[in-house]
Amino acid sequence: MSAAISTDVCIIGGGPGGCATALQLARHGRACVVLEKSTFPRDKVCGDALSGKVMRTLERLDPQLAMAVKAESAAMPSWGVTFVAPSGRALRVPFSRNTGLGEAPGVILPRSRFDDLLFQRTKDTNAVTCLENHTAKRFDRSGADWRISCTNGVSVQARLVIDASGANSHFARNVAHLPMEPEHHAAGVRAYFNGVRDLDPQGFIELIFLKDLLPGYLWVFPLPGGRANVGLGLRSDMVRKRRVDLRTLLLQLVQEHPQLKARFTEAKMEGPVQGMGLPLASKRRSLSGKSYLLVGDAGHLIDPFTGEGISHAMISGVYAADVAEDMLSHGDTSAAFAERYDERVWKRLGKELSISTRLQRMAHKAWLFDFVVDRANKNPALADMISSMFTDLDLREKLKKPGFYMDLLLGRSSVT
Repeated sequence: MSAAISTDVCIIGGGPGGCATALQLARHGRACVVLEKSTFPRDKVCGDALSGKVMRTLERLDPQLAMAVKAESAAMPSWGVTFVAPSGRALRVPFSRNTGLGEAPGVILPRSRFDDLLFQRTKDTNAVTCLENHTAKRFDRSGADWRISCTNGVSVQARLVIDASGANSHFARNVAHLPMEPEHHAAGVRAYFNGVRDLDPQGFIELIFLKDLLPGYLWVFPLPGGRANVGLGLRSDMVRKRRVDLRTLLLQLVQEHPQLKARFTEAKMEGPVQGMGLPLASKRRSLSGKSYLLVGDAGHLIDPFTGEGISHAMISGVYAADVAEDMLSHGDTSAAFAERYDERVWKRLGKELSISTRLQRMAHKAWLFDFVVDRANKNPALADMISSMFTDLDLREKLKKPGFYMDLLLGRSSVT
Protein backbone atom coordinates (compact mmCIF):
# COMPACT_ATOMS: atom_id res chain seq x y z
CA MET A 1 0.00 0.00 0.00
CA SER A 2 1.33 3.39 -0.94
CA ALA A 3 0.77 6.60 1.00
CA ALA A 4 1.78 10.22 0.51
CA ILE A 5 2.70 12.62 3.29
CA SER A 6 3.24 16.37 2.95
CA THR A 7 5.41 18.39 5.35
CA ASP A 8 7.61 21.46 5.55
CA VAL A 9 10.79 19.58 6.47
CA CYS A 10 11.78 15.97 5.93
CA ILE A 11 14.66 14.80 8.14
CA ILE A 12 16.49 11.68 6.97
CA GLY A 13 17.75 9.73 9.97
CA GLY A 14 16.64 9.51 13.60
CA GLY A 15 20.04 9.49 15.29
CA PRO A 16 21.31 12.31 17.53
CA GLY A 17 21.69 14.76 14.63
CA GLY A 18 18.24 14.10 13.23
CA CYS A 19 16.60 14.20 16.67
CA ALA A 20 18.37 17.44 17.62
CA THR A 21 17.11 18.96 14.36
CA ALA A 22 13.55 17.81 14.99
CA LEU A 23 13.51 19.00 18.62
CA GLN A 24 14.81 22.43 17.62
CA LEU A 25 12.27 22.70 14.78
CA ALA A 26 9.55 21.88 17.28
CA ARG A 27 10.75 24.74 19.46
CA HIS A 28 10.15 26.99 16.45
CA GLY A 29 6.69 25.46 16.04
CA ARG A 30 7.66 24.01 12.67
CA ALA A 31 6.28 20.62 11.56
CA CYS A 32 8.62 17.92 10.28
CA VAL A 33 8.75 14.25 9.37
CA VAL A 34 11.66 12.04 10.46
CA LEU A 35 12.37 9.01 8.25
CA GLU A 36 14.35 6.35 10.12
CA LYS A 37 15.38 3.12 8.40
CA SER A 38 15.61 1.11 11.64
CA THR A 39 13.26 0.36 14.52
CA PHE A 40 14.34 1.63 17.94
CA PRO A 41 16.04 0.58 20.09
CA ARG A 42 18.79 -0.28 17.65
CA ASP A 43 22.55 -0.61 18.04
CA LYS A 44 24.98 1.93 16.65
CA VAL A 45 28.68 1.15 16.34
CA CYS A 46 30.39 3.92 18.30
CA GLY A 47 32.72 4.61 21.20
CA ASP A 48 29.69 5.49 23.38
CA ALA A 49 31.32 8.58 24.92
CA LEU A 50 29.04 11.60 25.36
CA SER A 51 31.30 14.62 25.78
CA GLY A 52 30.56 17.79 27.70
CA LYS A 53 29.57 19.36 24.36
CA VAL A 54 26.92 16.67 23.88
CA MET A 55 25.51 17.17 27.36
CA ARG A 56 25.48 20.98 27.09
CA THR A 57 23.64 20.80 23.76
CA LEU A 58 21.16 18.32 25.19
CA GLU A 59 20.59 20.48 28.27
CA ARG A 60 19.69 23.43 26.05
CA LEU A 61 17.37 21.31 23.90
CA ASP A 62 15.64 19.39 26.68
CA PRO A 63 16.85 19.74 30.30
CA GLN A 64 14.66 16.87 31.50
CA LEU A 65 16.07 14.52 28.89
CA ALA A 66 19.61 15.49 29.86
CA MET A 67 18.80 14.60 33.48
CA ALA A 68 17.35 11.26 32.36
CA VAL A 69 20.55 10.43 30.45
CA LYS A 70 22.70 11.19 33.50
CA ALA A 71 20.45 9.07 35.72
CA GLU A 72 20.65 5.99 33.48
CA SER A 73 21.85 2.87 35.32
CA ALA A 74 23.93 1.94 32.27
CA ALA A 75 25.72 5.31 32.28
CA MET A 76 29.20 5.97 33.64
CA PRO A 77 30.04 9.57 34.64
CA SER A 78 33.26 10.64 32.90
CA TRP A 79 35.63 13.18 34.43
CA GLY A 80 38.42 13.20 31.90
CA VAL A 81 40.68 11.46 29.44
CA THR A 82 43.93 9.56 29.85
CA PHE A 83 46.38 9.88 26.98
CA VAL A 84 48.82 6.99 26.76
CA ALA A 85 51.91 7.84 24.72
CA PRO A 86 53.66 5.26 22.49
CA SER A 87 56.26 4.92 25.27
CA GLY A 88 53.50 3.60 27.56
CA ARG A 89 53.60 6.64 29.83
CA ALA A 90 50.15 8.03 30.67
CA LEU A 91 48.88 11.53 31.23
CA ARG A 92 45.54 11.99 33.02
CA VAL A 93 43.78 15.11 31.79
CA PRO A 94 40.59 16.04 33.69
CA PHE A 95 37.80 17.85 31.86
CA SER A 96 37.42 20.10 34.89
CA ARG A 97 39.65 21.33 37.70
CA ASN A 98 36.91 20.22 40.12
CA THR A 99 37.27 16.51 39.38
CA GLY A 100 34.90 14.47 41.50
CA LEU A 101 32.88 17.49 42.65
CA GLY A 102 29.34 18.06 41.44
CA GLU A 103 28.22 16.53 38.15
CA ALA A 104 30.73 15.00 35.76
CA PRO A 105 31.07 16.96 32.49
CA GLY A 106 30.74 13.84 30.34
CA VAL A 107 28.91 10.51 30.30
CA ILE A 108 29.67 7.12 28.79
CA LEU A 109 26.45 5.36 27.74
CA PRO A 110 25.88 2.69 25.08
CA ARG A 111 24.49 4.29 21.95
CA SER A 112 21.61 1.82 21.79
CA ARG A 113 20.29 3.34 25.01
CA PHE A 114 21.22 6.98 24.38
CA ASP A 115 19.76 7.01 20.89
CA ASP A 116 16.58 5.31 22.06
CA LEU A 117 16.06 7.87 24.85
CA LEU A 118 16.56 10.69 22.36
CA PHE A 119 14.38 9.14 19.65
CA GLN A 120 11.48 8.33 21.98
CA ARG A 121 11.47 11.89 23.32
CA THR A 122 11.49 13.21 19.74
CA LYS A 123 8.72 10.80 18.78
CA ASP A 124 6.56 12.13 21.62
CA THR A 125 7.10 15.77 20.61
CA ASN A 126 4.25 17.75 19.08
CA ALA A 127 4.71 18.70 15.40
CA VAL A 128 7.20 15.83 14.86
CA THR A 129 6.14 12.70 12.95
CA CYS A 130 8.66 9.86 13.30
CA LEU A 131 8.39 6.97 10.84
CA GLU A 132 10.50 3.96 11.79
CA ASN A 133 11.42 1.23 9.33
CA HIS A 134 11.18 3.76 6.49
CA THR A 135 14.26 3.84 4.26
CA ALA A 136 14.50 6.82 1.89
CA LYS A 137 15.64 5.36 -1.41
CA ARG A 138 14.96 8.10 -3.99
CA PHE A 139 14.94 11.90 -4.01
CA ASP A 140 13.16 13.69 -6.85
CA ARG A 141 12.25 17.30 -7.46
CA SER A 142 8.53 18.04 -7.65
CA GLY A 143 8.36 21.70 -8.64
CA ALA A 144 10.04 23.62 -5.84
CA ASP A 145 9.62 20.67 -3.44
CA TRP A 146 11.24 17.29 -2.87
CA ARG A 147 9.52 13.98 -3.35
CA ILE A 148 11.18 11.34 -1.17
CA SER A 149 10.27 7.74 -1.99
CA CYS A 150 10.66 5.04 0.67
CA THR A 151 11.18 1.31 0.21
CA ASN A 152 7.75 0.46 1.66
CA GLY A 153 5.81 2.57 -0.85
CA VAL A 154 5.42 5.65 1.34
CA SER A 155 6.40 8.98 -0.22
CA VAL A 156 7.01 12.32 1.48
CA GLN A 157 6.68 15.70 -0.19
CA ALA A 158 8.71 18.39 1.57
CA ARG A 159 9.98 21.88 0.95
CA LEU A 160 13.32 21.08 2.60
CA VAL A 161 15.40 17.95 3.14
CA ILE A 162 17.73 17.82 6.13
CA ASP A 163 20.00 14.82 5.76
CA ALA A 164 21.16 13.35 9.06
CA SER A 165 21.44 9.76 7.88
CA GLY A 166 25.05 9.24 8.90
CA ALA A 167 28.35 8.15 7.44
CA ASN A 168 26.80 6.03 4.67
CA SER A 169 24.31 8.66 3.54
CA HIS A 170 22.77 7.95 0.14
CA PHE A 171 21.66 11.57 -0.13
CA ALA A 172 25.09 13.05 0.67
CA ARG A 173 26.83 10.78 -1.81
CA ASN A 174 24.35 10.84 -4.72
CA VAL A 175 22.56 14.18 -4.40
CA ALA A 176 25.00 16.46 -2.60
CA HIS A 177 27.94 14.66 -4.29
CA LEU A 178 30.25 14.44 -1.27
CA PRO A 179 32.86 11.81 -2.16
CA MET A 180 34.48 9.36 0.24
CA GLU A 181 38.16 10.37 0.19
CA PRO A 182 40.37 7.87 2.06
CA GLU A 183 42.75 10.55 3.39
CA HIS A 184 39.73 12.33 4.93
CA HIS A 185 38.02 9.21 6.22
CA ALA A 186 38.74 6.73 8.99
CA ALA A 187 37.78 3.13 9.59
CA GLY A 188 37.01 1.98 13.09
CA VAL A 189 36.08 -1.21 14.92
CA ARG A 190 34.55 -1.73 18.34
CA ALA A 191 33.75 -4.56 20.74
CA TYR A 192 32.36 -4.83 24.27
CA PHE A 193 34.39 -6.65 26.90
CA ASN A 194 33.60 -7.74 30.44
CA GLY A 195 36.29 -8.18 33.08
CA VAL A 196 38.88 -5.70 31.77
CA ARG A 197 41.30 -4.81 34.56
CA ASP A 198 42.25 -1.34 35.81
CA LEU A 199 39.31 0.61 34.43
CA ASP A 200 39.33 4.14 35.79
CA PRO A 201 36.90 4.58 38.73
CA GLN A 202 36.22 8.18 37.67
CA GLY A 203 35.30 7.14 34.16
CA PHE A 204 38.36 8.62 32.47
CA ILE A 205 38.33 7.47 28.86
CA GLU A 206 41.63 6.07 27.61
CA LEU A 207 43.16 6.99 24.26
CA ILE A 208 46.15 4.73 23.73
CA PHE A 209 48.55 5.81 20.98
CA LEU A 210 50.43 2.66 20.06
CA LYS A 211 53.40 3.20 17.76
CA ASP A 212 52.15 0.68 15.19
CA LEU A 213 48.72 2.37 15.04
CA LEU A 214 49.76 5.99 14.50
CA PRO A 215 48.15 8.25 13.36
CA GLY A 216 45.28 6.19 14.79
CA TYR A 217 44.75 5.00 18.34
CA LEU A 218 43.10 2.35 20.49
CA TRP A 219 40.47 3.33 23.04
CA VAL A 220 39.14 1.85 26.25
CA PHE A 221 35.96 3.49 27.53
CA PRO A 222 34.72 2.17 30.91
CA LEU A 223 31.09 1.24 31.54
CA PRO A 224 29.34 0.20 34.77
CA GLY A 225 29.70 -3.34 36.04
CA GLY A 226 33.28 -3.85 34.86
CA ARG A 227 32.34 -3.59 31.19
CA ALA A 228 34.24 -1.57 28.60
CA ASN A 229 33.86 -0.36 25.03
CA VAL A 230 37.17 -1.17 23.35
CA GLY A 231 38.05 -0.21 19.81
CA LEU A 232 40.50 1.36 17.44
CA GLY A 233 40.46 3.73 14.52
CA LEU A 234 42.84 4.40 11.66
CA ARG A 235 42.66 6.67 8.63
CA SER A 236 41.33 4.76 5.63
CA ASP A 237 44.27 5.53 3.36
CA MET A 238 46.57 4.04 6.01
CA VAL A 239 44.38 0.96 6.29
CA ARG A 240 44.75 0.42 2.54
CA LYS A 241 48.46 1.20 2.51
CA ARG A 242 49.20 -1.19 5.38
CA ARG A 243 46.67 -3.79 4.17
CA VAL A 244 45.45 -4.30 7.71
CA ASP A 245 42.30 -6.06 8.92
CA LEU A 246 41.20 -3.89 11.85
CA ARG A 247 38.99 -6.56 13.43
CA THR A 248 41.87 -9.02 13.55
CA LEU A 249 44.25 -6.31 14.71
CA LEU A 250 42.05 -5.30 17.64
CA LEU A 251 41.88 -8.83 18.99
CA GLN A 252 45.59 -9.35 18.42
CA LEU A 253 46.50 -6.17 20.31
CA VAL A 254 44.40 -6.90 23.41
CA GLN A 255 45.73 -10.44 23.54
CA GLU A 256 49.41 -9.83 22.77
CA HIS A 257 50.50 -6.21 23.14
CA PRO A 258 52.72 -5.68 26.23
CA GLN A 259 50.69 -2.61 27.30
CA LEU A 260 47.35 -4.40 27.07
CA LYS A 261 47.52 -8.18 27.47
CA ALA A 262 47.66 -8.25 31.30
CA ARG A 263 44.49 -6.15 31.48
CA PHE A 264 42.62 -8.51 29.15
CA THR A 265 43.80 -11.84 30.59
CA GLU A 266 40.41 -12.57 32.16
CA ALA A 267 38.30 -10.39 29.88
CA LYS A 268 35.46 -11.91 27.86
CA MET A 269 34.22 -10.36 24.64
CA GLU A 270 30.47 -9.79 24.41
CA GLY A 271 29.26 -10.23 20.86
CA PRO A 272 31.27 -9.65 17.68
CA VAL A 273 33.76 -6.98 16.68
CA GLN A 274 31.81 -4.47 14.59
CA GLY A 275 33.05 -1.89 12.10
CA MET A 276 32.16 1.69 11.22
CA GLY A 277 33.15 4.41 8.79
CA LEU A 278 34.11 7.87 9.98
CA PRO A 279 33.97 10.72 7.42
CA LEU A 280 36.37 13.28 8.84
CA ALA A 281 36.22 17.07 8.86
CA SER A 282 39.88 17.38 7.91
CA LYS A 283 38.64 18.99 4.70
CA ARG A 284 36.01 21.72 4.64
CA ARG A 285 33.07 20.78 2.43
CA SER A 286 29.82 22.41 1.39
CA LEU A 287 27.06 21.44 3.80
CA SER A 288 24.09 22.79 1.84
CA GLY A 289 22.49 23.32 -1.53
CA LYS A 290 19.14 24.18 -3.05
CA SER A 291 16.51 23.07 -0.51
CA TYR A 292 18.82 20.82 1.51
CA LEU A 293 21.19 20.84 4.49
CA LEU A 294 23.63 18.14 5.65
CA VAL A 295 23.95 17.37 9.37
CA GLY A 296 26.64 15.52 11.33
CA ASP A 297 28.31 12.51 9.74
CA ALA A 298 26.35 13.04 6.52
CA GLY A 299 28.24 16.35 6.19
CA HIS A 300 31.58 14.73 7.13
CA LEU A 301 31.82 16.58 10.45
CA ILE A 302 33.69 14.05 12.61
CA ASP A 303 36.66 15.43 14.56
CA PRO A 304 39.77 14.16 12.73
CA PHE A 305 41.86 13.80 15.89
CA THR A 306 39.49 12.50 18.58
CA GLY A 307 36.87 10.87 16.35
CA GLU A 308 34.07 12.70 18.16
CA GLY A 309 30.94 12.96 16.08
CA ILE A 310 27.86 13.02 18.33
CA SER A 311 28.32 16.58 19.55
CA HIS A 312 28.98 17.89 16.04
CA ALA A 313 25.86 16.10 14.77
CA MET A 314 23.71 17.66 17.48
CA ILE A 315 25.25 21.14 17.18
CA SER A 316 24.87 21.14 13.40
CA GLY A 317 21.32 19.78 13.78
CA VAL A 318 20.34 22.75 15.94
CA TYR A 319 21.83 25.16 13.39
CA ALA A 320 20.10 23.32 10.54
CA ALA A 321 16.74 23.74 12.26
CA ASP A 322 17.35 27.44 12.86
CA VAL A 323 18.35 28.08 9.24
CA ALA A 324 15.51 25.92 7.93
CA GLU A 325 13.06 28.02 9.91
CA ASP A 326 14.59 31.19 8.43
CA MET A 327 14.42 29.78 4.90
CA LEU A 328 10.78 28.77 5.23
CA SER A 329 9.77 32.01 6.94
CA HIS A 330 11.35 34.04 4.14
CA GLY A 331 10.03 31.74 1.43
CA ASP A 332 13.57 31.29 0.12
CA THR A 333 14.99 27.77 -0.17
CA SER A 334 17.76 28.71 -2.60
CA ALA A 335 21.32 27.46 -2.32
CA ALA A 336 22.45 31.03 -1.64
CA PHE A 337 20.17 31.34 1.41
CA ALA A 338 21.15 27.85 2.59
CA GLU A 339 24.79 28.92 2.78
CA ARG A 340 23.90 30.70 6.01
CA TYR A 341 23.93 27.23 7.54
CA ASP A 342 27.50 26.58 6.38
CA GLU A 343 28.57 29.93 7.81
CA ARG A 344 27.10 29.16 11.23
CA VAL A 345 28.52 25.65 11.43
CA TRP A 346 32.02 26.63 10.38
CA LYS A 347 32.00 29.68 12.64
CA ARG A 348 31.18 27.41 15.59
CA LEU A 349 33.30 24.37 14.72
CA GLY A 350 35.83 25.53 12.12
CA LYS A 351 38.63 26.64 14.42
CA GLU A 352 38.35 23.55 16.59
CA LEU A 353 38.37 21.24 13.58
CA SER A 354 41.32 23.05 12.02
CA ILE A 355 43.34 22.48 15.19
CA SER A 356 42.30 18.83 15.33
CA THR A 357 43.36 18.37 11.71
CA ARG A 358 46.80 19.72 12.53
CA LEU A 359 47.05 17.45 15.57
CA GLN A 360 46.05 14.45 13.49
CA ARG A 361 48.85 15.19 11.03
CA MET A 362 51.30 15.51 13.91
CA ALA A 363 50.15 12.17 15.31
CA HIS A 364 52.59 10.34 13.04
CA LYS A 365 55.40 11.46 15.33
CA ALA A 366 55.66 8.97 18.20
CA TRP A 367 58.58 10.84 19.73
CA LEU A 368 56.49 14.01 19.99
CA PHE A 369 53.77 12.25 21.98
CA ASP A 370 56.36 10.72 24.28
CA PHE A 371 58.05 14.07 24.76
CA VAL A 372 54.92 16.09 25.60
CA VAL A 373 53.51 13.43 27.96
CA ASP A 374 56.85 13.09 29.72
CA ARG A 375 57.19 16.85 30.24
CA ALA A 376 53.59 17.21 31.39
CA ASN A 377 54.04 14.50 34.00
CA LYS A 378 57.02 16.37 35.38
CA ASN A 379 55.38 19.81 35.20
CA PRO A 380 51.96 20.15 36.93
CA ALA A 381 51.43 23.61 35.43
CA LEU A 382 51.87 22.22 31.92
CA ALA A 383 49.49 19.35 32.70
CA ASP A 384 46.93 21.88 33.95
CA MET A 385 47.31 23.91 30.76
CA ILE A 386 46.71 20.81 28.62
CA SER A 387 43.56 20.13 30.67
CA SER A 388 42.38 23.69 29.99
CA MET A 389 42.82 23.10 26.25
CA PHE A 390 39.62 21.05 26.24
CA THR A 391 37.59 24.20 26.80
CA ASP A 392 39.94 26.96 25.61
CA LEU A 393 40.58 26.91 21.87
CA ASP A 394 43.17 29.68 22.08
CA LEU A 395 45.24 27.51 24.39
CA ARG A 396 44.69 24.44 22.20
CA GLU A 397 45.92 26.39 19.18
CA LYS A 398 49.36 26.54 20.84
CA LEU A 399 49.76 22.88 19.92
CA LYS A 400 49.82 23.89 16.23
CA LYS A 401 52.86 26.12 16.69
CA PRO A 402 56.44 24.80 16.51
CA GLY A 403 57.45 27.42 19.06
CA PHE A 404 55.38 25.64 21.72
CA TYR A 405 57.58 22.55 21.44
CA MET A 406 60.76 24.61 21.35
CA ASP A 407 59.68 26.26 24.59
CA LEU A 408 59.04 22.82 26.05
CA LEU A 409 62.46 21.61 24.95
CA LEU A 410 64.19 24.60 26.47
CA GLY A 411 62.04 24.69 29.59
CA ARG A 412 60.75 28.20 28.94
CA SER A 413 58.00 29.53 31.18
CA SER A 414 55.69 30.51 28.30
CA VAL A 415 54.28 26.97 28.21
CA THR A 416 53.14 27.23 31.79
